[in-house]
Order: sequence, then structure tokens, then C-alpha cells
Amino acid sequence: MNISIVGTGYVGLVSGACFAEMGIDVTCVDIDEKKIGRLLAGEVPIYEPGLDELVKRNVEAGRLHFTTDLTTCLDRVEVVFSAVGTPPDEDGSADLRYVLEVARTFGRYINKYTILVTKSTVPVGTARKVKAAIEEELAKRGVEIPFEVASNPEFLKEGAAIKDFMSPDRIVIGTESERAQQVMKRLYRPFQINNYRIYFMDIPSAEMTKYAANAMLATRISFMNDIANLCDRVGADVDMVRKGIGADARIGSKFLYAGCGYGGSCFPKDVKALARTGREHGYTMGVIEAVEAVNERQKEVVVEKLVAELGDLRGRTIALWGLAFKPETDDMREAPALVVIDRLVRAGAVVKVFDPVAMEECRRRVGDAVTYCREMYDAAVDADALVLLTEWKQFRVPSWSLLRRVMRNPLIVDGRNIYDKAELAAEGFVYKAIGK
Repeated sequence: MNISIVGTGYVGLVSGACFAEMGIDVTCVDIDEKKIGRLLAGEVPIYEPGLDELVKRNVEAGRLHFTTDLTTCLDRVEVVFSAVGTPPDEDGSADLRYVLEVARTFGRYINKYTILVTKSTVPVGTARKVKAAIEEELAKRGVEIPFEVASNPEFLKEGAAIKDFMSPDRIVIGTESERAQQVMKRLYRPFQINNYRIYFMDIPSAEMTKYAANAMLATRISFMNDIANLCDRVGADVDMVRKGIGADARIGSKFLYAGCGYGGSCFPKDVKALARTGREHGYTMGVIEAVEAVNERQKEVVVEKLVAELGDLRGRTIALWGLAFKPETDDMREAPALVVIDRLVRAGAVVKVFDPVAMEECRRRVGDAVTYCREMYDAAVDADALVLLTEWKQFRVPSWSLLRRVMRNPLIVDGRNIYDKAELAAEGFVYKAIGK
């Protein structure tokens, strides 16, 4: 089976490599010549555990190819996946220019029955626009070539994307015909031999499923952050509350961890886009808009705790552990660290940072506004406070005795609630967490 995937970002490259691993011939397409050049040279331009080896193995096996020109492979593929970016516009709506450009290229050059599958996260109703764009291009050519559109949203977690793709808990596919269903079943059968969880549905429902899933997870995070902030004020411990409510089978324990806010490429963008879709249809998504508001406020919490303990931050040295929005990625899109750095720098603080993989990404985003440290303990030297923003494994059990010696002031602000208050108190630290 031959397929093409347009877009070699996080979703496109992981999907292409995983399909190829199952024996499918995959051509990944991207208009970014530099990125394709790097991939052809054996260099993977994104960080994801295990992806380098997966790409290398399938390129060497002749199953994974890279090009800047979709037209070179259209005649031999059965399915084209569109995995291009859908960045948010200023009003929160998803920018569909790249999605529609793929559709127009598809319409200009197909010569046989082919399915265009949207894998990018797009608002409900996008498939209609994609189909119209293809039909418009076919009309310009004066030809009638059978084609179909479908929706196949991705549910990959950064840091665990390969496992999620190879052993998915569900595959959601929106189609308009039995013929398209059969093609997609054949494509995904290798991933479902022992656990068949393909959910076929209409296309608008598939498009909505992706947004609803991310909005629900974001809602649980913002809900717990709201509870945590109240816990701080009434003297309760949010970890105890989390365990108490998570034991209820109707609620469960996942995504009930309080912290300094969520970030990344999905939750912030998708929550905004869903709220925008509601407004476009004359409906206010009250819960969803509150989720976004709570999250934006939550990113300020660690700075507020620093001010409460240190007062004026001008001239104070603040160490930050963790820059990526979550562990096992270098992704800093909408990361709480960006807000914290901005607030600290504006307050006149000296900011020293360390992250295992996101240092270059931070340098690209904030430049020389902070001091980049080569080692986690270097960041803490002469610090008036140490702030944990990303719960990388190497931060879980630090040497408290070493930190106590090198820090100027023994203040720990735990933005992810991973440390034990009693242990730090015994080591001579002042410990501040979220909702504890």
C-alpha cells in the first residue's frame, strides 16, 4: 500500500515513520526545502524519543521517502494525509490556509480515485471547505475524477507519540462512503490486530471528537488548578483532594494534577478554536472559555509566590528548572516558562535556566534575556529561589544538601507539586507548591 503525508512536523513525521514500520510505502512531503534536506541527510528536525531510530530504519529499508513536491507521488498513492499546521489566528480561530492549499494541489494533479485525509486538527466544517476546494480545481481542469475526503484526527502525546501511534487506544475516522472505510480499514489493520478500536463516524463528528477530547483534558487541568488556588487560601492540600475525588470511578485520577498551567501545541490552540467555533455559530462555550481564562491566570502563580516570599524581585537571582511545556519534548509552544521568564525579566530579576533538551528552543524564543546553564545545579548557584516548571525525571530527586550549599536563599517554588514538603523543611528549605 502506498500513501503520502503532507507536512513533516510532529504529527506528519511520526505518522509517516510508524506507517512505514508496518510495511507501508510512505512519501513525506514538505515545502520547507531545508527541513527535507535535513531529513534526506538523516537528520530528524524534531525531538521525540525513539523517532531518530525509527526514521533511519525505514529510510534504509526503502519504505520511507522525502520530497518537496507532492505531484511526484500522487499517481501511485491511494491515500494522501494532510498533516500541515493550523496555527491560531489572533481571534483564536484555526488558520486553514495550509490545509486548503494541500486540497487545491490535490485537486490540480490527481488522475485517479484518491482519498484526502485531514489529520491536522481542524474546526468542524473544514472537510466541506476542503472538498469544495478540490472540486473547484477539478472544474478548472474540466475533468471528473473520483475522490473522497475523510477526517482522521491524531491523538498523540508528545514524548510518547510512537507508542500512541503503534498501540492506539482508539482510531477515529470520519468518512462518507463504504469504499473509503474499506481503504482506511486496510491501512490501519496492522495497528489493530490484537485490539480493534476503530470508530467510524460522519466527518463532522470526527472533527468535533478531537476538539472535545482536548477540551475535556484541559478542563480537568484548569478545574484542579482552580481547586488548588482555593486550597492555598483555606489551608487544604490539593493532593489529598485529588486522591479523594480520583477514587470515584465516575471521575478517575488522570489529568487531575494541579500545577502552573498547561501549554503545548494542542490544548491552548484547540481550546481557543473550540470557543471560537461556538461564537461563530451563535453559542458561547462558557465552560471552555473559563478553562482558557483559568489557565492563563495559572501561569502567573509561581511569580506571585516568589513575590510573596521575596518582595521586590529587582536584582534577585531566580533559577528555573524546566523550559519545555512537558517532559520528553523540546516544545515550548505556550509553555508556562515563557510567561514566567517574561514576568521575571520585566520585574528586573536575573534569570538562570536549565532544561535537558529545550535550551536551544528557549534561546530561539527569548534570546539573551536569560542565562543558559550547562548543568542543573549551575542554575542554582547564588540563586534566591529555585523554581521547578517541568517535571523531568532528573529533577525528581536532586541533592538537597548540594542545593542548600550553593543557593543564596533556600526557597523552592514547586510548580508541579513533585516534592515532599516535610523532606525539604528538614533540609532547611522554605517550600512553596500549588494548592498545598
